[in-house]
Amino acid sequence: MADLNTSFAGLLLKNPIIIGSSGLTDSVEKNKKLDEAGAGALVLKSLFEEQIMLESAQMQQEGYYSHMARDVEHYLRNHQLSEYLKLISESKKACSIPVIASINCFTNNEWVDFAAEIEKAGADALEVNILAIQSEITYEFGSFEQRHIDILKHIKQTISIPVIMKLGHNLTNPITLINQLYANGANAVVLFNRFYQPDINIETESHRVGSVLSDSSEIANSLRWIGIGSARIPRIDFAASGGVHTPEAVIKTLLAGASAVEICSTVYRNKNKVIKEMTDFLSEWMDKKGYDKIVQFKGKLNAKDMQGLDMYERTQFLKYYNFHD
Repeated sequence: MADLNTSFAGLLLKNPIIIGSSGLTDSVEKNKKLDEAGAGALVLKSLFEEQIMLESAQMQQEGYYSHMARDVEHYLRNHQLSEYLKLISESKKACSIPVIASINCFTNNEWVDFAAEIEKAGADALEVNILAIQSEITYEFGSFEQRHIDILKHIKQTISIPVIMKLGHNLTNPITLINQLYANGANAVVLFNRFYQPDINIETESHRVGSVLSDSSEIANSLRWIGIGSARIPRIDFAASGGVHTPEAVIKTLLAGASAVEICSTVYRNKNKVIKEMTDFLSEWMDKKGYDKIVQFKGKLNAKDMQGLDMYERTQFLKYYNFHD
């Protein structure tokens, strides 16, 4: 029988299925059920720096004096951190699989020092999200990428558990950034974080929320950059996120060079049973192909042509357009 063990960010997982940070992982009860359903690991719902700042601003607008602003912000951060630390410690007690904490931050200030408390609470690793659209007209090229590196450096000075960087897809050259993240101590990267999807209601002429859940077609972007990245920076681990909806998609990402996948939307749609469907399919496929371990085929279809003229870049582009001519 196939061995589904995989190593990701220095953690040994019993299989490559990680439950992504979301409302699926915001309680001990839910996390225990995900563990029992067969998940290899889970990422707790993110702690958002921006949300705490927003709540602080709202409280000030509701009557707090400006000189109290710092105290209000301090209280909110401590309260939310306390609740988050409780979620970590209790999930660790209830689950047999790695529990990965998650913070969503956009500034390199004392916020990232919370990482030390997260480590003390027992988290097996920390996933860091720095998700923002760069639209300032005076934007300095490279400053957004540098922010990732600065925050990572700060965190690595604070904790010893593995650090996973989850990237947005709004990067000119993800490979350069991933290489710098690896050089500064990142243990893994997740490609890619999903932006809020805007939409417009033409009847009310107002903004509304677009699709909340991902679509299976979104996996293509992850396949491309994992395929290229795992060939050029092989010493850092990759995970795919976004569009991994089927058992076949899991295998595709592993062939491209991923060590694991983060799933979310498919669990919302198909419930926890989809985890076993994915692992069963993967095991059967490996047996059929004669693979005993994931490492035997991981990265088999990554971008081996180091000049870039390969299946992930120009070759497929040319084939696609020749086919339609």
